[in-house]
Amino acid sequence: MKKRREISTAVQLSKVPTGIEGFDNITLGGLPAGRITLLLGLAGSGKTIFGLEFLVRGVRQYGEPGVLISFEETEEELVTNCSSFGFNLQELVSSGKMAIDYMSVNPGEFIEAGRYDLDGLLVRIEHAVSSVGARRILLDGVPALFYGFSDASAVRDVLLRLYGWLKDKGLTAVVTAESETDMIRQGLGRSLPDCIVLLTERISNNFSTRYLCVAKYRGSSHGAGEFPFLIGENGISLIPVTSIKPAYVVSTERITTGVPQLDAMLGGQGYYRGNSILVSGEAGTGKTSLAAHLALASCQRGERCLYFAFEESEHEIIRNMCSVGIDFQPWIKEGLLRFHSSRATMYGLEMHLVTMEREVNVFQPRVVILDPVTNLLSAASFNEVQIMVSRMIDFLKGKAITGLFTTLTGSEFQESPGEVGVSSLMDTWIVLRNLEMNGERTRLLNIWKSRGMAHDSKVREFLLTDRGVELVDVYAGPSGILTGTARIAQQEKNDVEQVRRKYDLERQERLCLHKRAALEAQIAALRAEIEATDIEMEQTHREAEQYEVNMAEMSLSEAEQPGRRRGRQKKNS
Repeated sequence: MKKRREISTAVQLSKVPTGIEGFDNITLGGLPAGRITLLLGLAGSGKTIFGLEFLVRGVRQYGEPGVLISFEETEEELVTNCSSFGFNLQELVSSGKMAIDYMSVNPGEFIEAGRYDLDGLLVRIEHAVSSVGARRILLDGVPALFYGFSDASAVRDVLLRLYGWLKDKGLTAVVTAESETDMIRQGLGRSLPDCIVLLTERISNNFSTRYLCVAKYRGSSHGAGEFPFLIGENGISLIPVTSIKPAYVVSTERITTGVPQLDAMLGGQGYYRGNSILVSGEAGTGKTSLAAHLALASCQRGERCLYFAFEESEHEIIRNMCSVGIDFQPWIKEGLLRFHSSRATMYGLEMHLVTMEREVNVFQPRVVILDPVTNLLSAASFNEVQIMVSRMIDFLKGKAITGLFTTLTGSEFQESPGEVGVSSLMDTWIVLRNLEMNGERTRLLNIWKSRGMAHDSKVREFLLTDRGVELVDVYAGPSGILTGTARIAQQEKNDVEQVRRKYDLERQERLCLHKRAALEAQIAALRAEIEATDIEMEQTHREAEQYEVNMAEMSLSEAEQPGRRRGRQKKNS
């Protein structure tokens, strides 16, 4: 009887990290090692940049030499175009860590005569690989072979042989093409590559955004959906949204809000580090001022703060905050504070998200401020902004960064203070509002929630002074809350009443002292009378005793006299 063959489940697919920011997260490690990845996208979607970054970072970060086979751009063009991303291809080629081979397939350069083969292509690729000991290879613009030669079967045969040879050599290969349809038409469909990555570009609300999607990954799970990415000065950056899990490192450390009275309301210690704070309120309630205090407190601790402003420019914020006693210039010069100001309508929502993520990774702040996120509603719908802010919250929490978000609410502050619908995701929610009373407008502050800590839920009056933000107690009476001049008038009235009560108390105290003195005098007189009476009684007692003594002596004398008389009589006789 044959033994049943057991299939081992311990072997896992080996992966090669690309070094591309965010991509290795959504693929759980990178591209399949020793296999072929097909990169599909229309012109301008970023295919060549993706492949080049895969090669360059492979050399710089992982010590794996690479080969670039281009069918569309010359070596000079590639070197020039990639210099803007900080990729010095010429240096890598000169050091023997990368080989670049441009293979022209312009139909006008060839005269076809009968059937031919492309074995020379394989020879050139083998030579390039062996010359640098390559572990990675990029075949950029493969469909150009089909356009350059009329015999598609010959091209297909050589590519199939090339694919097999690459796998036999254990090379991790990236093949770029514009259209999956063209590849399928030539017999090179989805079954051949082990991984397929789609790059697309869409226009929404007049903004263009690039997206990346892993359509296939044989033998491995991966992030599903589309991920926005940005082509910047350092290459490609994307945010792995679906790979983010709510498994953050929770800190018990507390940091000051920058306002001592607000710290007192938050258990006397301020926010938890790494928490998300929402400050919502109407226009002019002081949201930016409260955010500025947190930024200042962060810099005073020697920690970096990144301030994203969607409403005011950097210079406007710096000038305006001087009116409340906050000078940001020294901290900017010291490198602890950085502003990133942009209009919400500058580009698409996803581009905002990728840009913020990139700025955070570059600056490495401990505190991030977004002021106000509701301005992004001009660039996208309510639901899209809600998703975007949720992603940013998760991103900051994953890095243990304290994030403060400000939102602008409507004039009717009743049902929906959180205009972007993320108040439930926030750890601390501070609500600011205006109150009109006695012909003036005053500001009020109230902590609606603060998870994990005891906090004061009372309403405080919010004052903007030349010394910064100050919180004072409000007066609540039968007529309601008193703020502003009404509160000051009430304070003055209370002060007058306190002085009057103090005078009355002093007067009553004096009367009591006089009465006490009179009573003490009476007591002293009575004590003197008692003492005189006691003396008189003692004198009476002494006189009575003396009288009794005298009477006793008289009685004794009378008893002795008869005896003396008898004695004298006997003597005389």
